[in-house]
Amino acid sequence: MRIIMSFHSKAISLSSISMSKLKIKLLVILFTALSFTDRSATASPSHHRYNIGDLVPLYVNKVGPLNNPSETYYYYDLPFCRPDPVIQKKESFGEVLNGDRLTNALYELKFRENITGKTLCQKRLRVPEVAKFRDVVSEDFYFQMYFDDLPLWGFIGKVEEESEILGEEGPKYYLFKHVRFDALYNGDRVIEIHAFSDPSHVVEIKEDAEIDITFTYSIIWNESSAKFENRMDKYTRTSSVPIIHQTHWLSFINSIVIIVLLMGLLALLLMRRLKNDIRKCADGDEEEDKEVGWKYVHGDVFRHPPNLSLFCAVLGVGTQLLTLVFVLFLLAFLGVLYPYNRGALFTSLVLIYSLSSVVGGYIAASFHNQFAATGWERSVRLVGILYLGPFVVTASILNTVAISYGAIAALPFGTIILILLMCACVAIPLLAFGGVIGYRFRSEFQAPCATKRIPREIPPLAWYRKTSCQMFIAGLLSLSAIVLELHHLYASMWGYKICTLSSILFITFIIVILLTSMLSVGLTYIQLSVEDHEWWWRSVLCGGSPAIFMFGYSIYFYARSNMNSFMQLSFFIGYNAFCNSESASLSIGEIWCLCVEILAQNGHCYTHRGCRMIKVTDKAFFFHVFF
Repeated sequence: MRIIMSFHSKAISLSSISMSKLKIKLLVILFTALSFTDRSATASPSHHRYNIGDLVPLYVNKVGPLNNPSETYYYYDLPFCRPDPVIQKKESFGEVLNGDRLTNALYELKFRENITGKTLCQKRLRVPEVAKFRDVVSEDFYFQMYFDDLPLWGFIGKVEEESEILGEEGPKYYLFKHVRFDALYNGDRVIEIHAFSDPSHVVEIKEDAEIDITFTYSIIWNESSAKFENRMDKYTRTSSVPIIHQTHWLSFINSIVIIVLLMGLLALLLMRRLKNDIRKCADGDEEEDKEVGWKYVHGDVFRHPPNLSLFCAVLGVGTQLLTLVFVLFLLAFLGVLYPYNRGALFTSLVLIYSLSSVVGGYIAASFHNQFAATGWERSVRLVGILYLGPFVVTASILNTVAISYGAIAALPFGTIILILLMCACVAIPLLAFGGVIGYRFRSEFQAPCATKRIPREIPPLAWYRKTSCQMFIAGLLSLSAIVLELHHLYASMWGYKICTLSSILFITFIIVILLTSMLSVGLTYIQLSVEDHEWWWRSVLCGGSPAIFMFGYSIYFYARSNMNSFMQLSFFIGYNAFCNSESASLSIGEIWCLCVEILAQNGHCYTHRGCRMIKVTDKAFFFHVFF
């Protein structure tokens, strides 16, 4: 990615020129580091060609327990055969965030040359090393490697339970000492690779005895007709089997049924109410004191919300996150994001979030200036704190936990500095720039109905009309429509399921937007019908309520899974609570508020002097914000 920035000034001093040059150099270095996104992971036509006998690069990456995907360690934290010296491959920014630590290995795998039983090394395992292997074998540790940028996995050992008939108690632990590689080629290209831990080549490891072990490996090459451009397809096949598609279709049918039912109920509710109002007008009933309901709060619904700066910041962050989601979907449809494109997703997340700060600043400032001429700066500052603040605190705590475990999920100091520079040099300036643009192109809010000077007193509400009940209804209905897709999403995030169907996720996202739109109209109408005109914050709370149910479902998902370590639990709770759920809450809450604003400005306000019906024709909130 190349970003060209130019600074123009009519008259500047020599010192300011030096500072500008320094900033330009800093930005160039920063974006150069970030744009180095996984060249080694992309199968380009100019690379990955070998002659017979050429050494094909193989890198060891990491090891970790099968049941705890977030808990991974350096490969050479275990006493495997080590090269001298151990050289770590230079990783891109996204690879570091993804937890990849590629390192050289002693394996010598040559293109199209079969090897049988070649010795990797002979090693004497001391008692502490044997104990370490016993621990990882008992926890079903696996290893991951990359061969010509193709990922492969294998198990380190196995546990066998002895029969009581044999007179032996307790399980036996076996360490695999031989790895067999099966590789496929087409012409001068590597197409596929598998690693098998041979169960016939094992050695028993006892906790109080040293052992001598010889690690060996083999490789067998076979020709394939598959094209090099399609060699990553095998990693997406699990998402294309009929049972998976059937599950997705059942989820869509469930969502469509809920949407149709909501549309029908909403249409009946509104048509019945409007029909009664029109009939009363036709009968000449103009006695105002006999009328109750939503028509009498038209002078209060456009009163500016309390805590205006915070409310504007919520809208700004929500719009920024929606922009982030749509751009990620666009990159997935364009083929930029695909499985095992190491680090591409995390690099895109950091870059897009930083660049979309201009959207958050613009929305917060422009909406604030519709109600107040001053104080928009505070709204813009809150945009930078509202989401990023909890995220930084959560990430810092989880990084500390990872450091205590010695896991590779702990970010290096250089990566942390790079992220801070990204925020300081890109995100914050763009946030301020968006705020200035929103202030300069501000427009005064034109309420369709005059706002009364004294707020109308809200009558006592029944329990089922209060905010908590509406939040429960909105959250439960939204979750019921996406629960199946949510399960697949969590299985991909916290398991080994590969999520490759971007179109399915996009349709699910659209379903959430449709449900949010209809629920916002229906529940807000019910609220206004009992003369409760404080809808601003309730719209955000009801819109964000599905995030509470999503977090609750994530706890259920964790309880049903085999995840069991404290580090895995902390990562699961931390990122689900303060990242996924907060993101969903802010973005869906912003959609809810947008729909309610459009309803309020384009709905029908009644006055009863002469039984005139005033139809609101002002622009919708969407156009106020973006145009």
